[in-house]
Amino acid sequence: MLLLVGCLPGLRGDAISSGEWPNYGNDAGGSRYSPLTQIDRGNVARLRVAWTYRTGETVGVPGPWGHYAFEATPVMADGTVFFSTPYNRVIALDAETGNERWTWDAKVDRTRRVALATSRGVSTWLDVEARADRTCRRRIFVGTVDARLVALDAATGTPCAGFGRSGQVDLTEGIAVIDRCCYQVTSPPAVVNGLVVVGSAIGDNRGANLERGVVRAYDARTGALRWSWDPIPTRESDPARATWAGDSWRRTGAANVWSVMSVDVERGLVVLPTSSPSPDFYGGERLGANVYANSVVALRAATGDVVWHFQVVHHDLWDYDVPAQPVLLNVTREGKPVPAVVVATKMGHVFVLHRESGAPLFPIEERAVPKSTVPGEEASPTQPFPIRPRALVPARLTADDAWGLTPDERDACRARISQLRSEGIFTPPSFEGTVIFPGYAGGTNWGGVSHDPVRGLLIAATNRVAFVVTLVPRLRYQQERAAAARPGREFSPQFGTPYGMYREALVSPGGLPCNPPPWGALTAVDLATGDVRWEVPLGRSPELPTIPGSLNFGGALTTAGGLIFIGAARDTTLRAFDIDTGTVLWSGELPASAQATPMTYRAPSGKQLVVIAAGGHTALRTKIGDSIVAFALP
Repeated sequence: MLLLVGCLPGLRGDAISSGEWPNYGNDAGGSRYSPLTQIDRGNVARLRVAWTYRTGETVGVPGPWGHYAFEATPVMADGTVFFSTPYNRVIALDAETGNERWTWDAKVDRTRRVALATSRGVSTWLDVEARADRTCRRRIFVGTVDARLVALDAATGTPCAGFGRSGQVDLTEGIAVIDRCCYQVTSPPAVVNGLVVVGSAIGDNRGANLERGVVRAYDARTGALRWSWDPIPTRESDPARATWAGDSWRRTGAANVWSVMSVDVERGLVVLPTSSPSPDFYGGERLGANVYANSVVALRAATGDVVWHFQVVHHDLWDYDVPAQPVLLNVTREGKPVPAVVVATKMGHVFVLHRESGAPLFPIEERAVPKSTVPGEEASPTQPFPIRPRALVPARLTADDAWGLTPDERDACRARISQLRSEGIFTPPSFEGTVIFPGYAGGTNWGGVSHDPVRGLLIAATNRVAFVVTLVPRLRYQQERAAAARPGREFSPQFGTPYGMYREALVSPGGLPCNPPPWGALTAVDLATGDVRWEVPLGRSPELPTIPGSLNFGGALTTAGGLIFIGAARDTTLRAFDIDTGTVLWSGELPASAQATPMTYRAPSGKQLVVIAAGGHTALRTKIGDSIVAFALP
């Protein structure tokens, strides 16, 4: 039996008492929990817009396959709100009024292709060794979509001259960048003990031999490189080397950390979520389990040495990156506190691990999974399945499960599924087409999970939309790409392998998902028992507002007022749920969709505000905008 204790690892005591929100997930361990109680279940229905700030940034989609998304979660420190726009304008606002204090523009070249124009936020660091009146005593760090790490003075927005070259570090240095369109930084860096640690976002379907997902730590004052760690082994003596067949470890790319890292200051750990090796859907050029890819990895923050690792997918063939920030929390076992890590995955699996060793705190079993039928591929014979908590999403879709708004739509979906390979969650990609369910959008995606330490509840937003992945022999790839191109079908060459591929949502002729609704849900998990406490549909799709449950990107905020705040869905609504029951207590209309995670803080006047970025996501075809919206009681 596991019982939660109510402490928040990594959260500064002064930040709690002042009501700040100093990290992406509030505390350095990513709980996304606030102890503020001014807004509670009894008065949340009275919430009103306190202020709105518009960035003025226009949408630019650079290329036919690029996307634009305003996904930022602001941070708040010293009475100032800091956030970043998709093209890396960093903006500081007065926390009370929303009035602009300063802006800084990274001057990203918007005419150049990028895979995704987005920035999930910035990080802040206070140099306690510097004099109170010194420039850059508090710094704002941001990674850019053109692969720079920038340090700004929090008071003025001026680049910190002593950091790197005029306040910037070029992250392409030391990396064999094949195409700058697809080597980016989209998440805020981690800051620990005077080091700023940064990963990268890599377009990993282009080929087998791509940029490597090296994680690097820089001196927070000078920008000097202190250590680097490659998720793909770089030396024969690494124990992970045996999990990469032949010399594939020398040639494979990606396995990068594109999402948010967590920090355990007390233990000197930085905890990383790694992604799949390149390319996503064919692994014949990288046979083996491919450790440390698709893993949560704890590194010694001072040196970058591996302390422990746990792999959630062996030899990934499904783009099942670990997308969510690992959440650091404490549990009690047999009367003793146990430091833990919760890892939420695209498969809808939730792994609860010991923070000091990576050992499971709930049972996990290796189960046999389907074999590949593609020449050259050797799928892993087994995959890890947590016994508790149970999977948060369905894991199999058959023709009998087909759904349609009309009988004809359902029959079309049933006929389509019957022609595809669909044998459960880990069915390998194939020539006839394979159902990937849940898809590479999740389960849980980068929005991750939130933790209420008082109730011991984990809150997760999930997706349930099936996709189809089809491999195409190299000699037919260009011909099929030209003949079969259609909206929603994404082709990737997977150069260096015998096969290209295309992927698409599994939808009816009318464009609706072929799997039954809800297509998005909000779930509460009791971490004492591993049981699901409740589950409700999340949001609605604009095309079908009568059917609850929407595809969603973005996470939840939990508060000591007994509330969950979340946008994320494809509609234009911020909702407040009762954390004990999942009942919607309030909803607020937004000027655009909110594919972002909300945050909350106490302003200098004492007023609690809830803030969210409402800017939409072109890949989800949601309403696009440029607003930061703050809500408060009258």
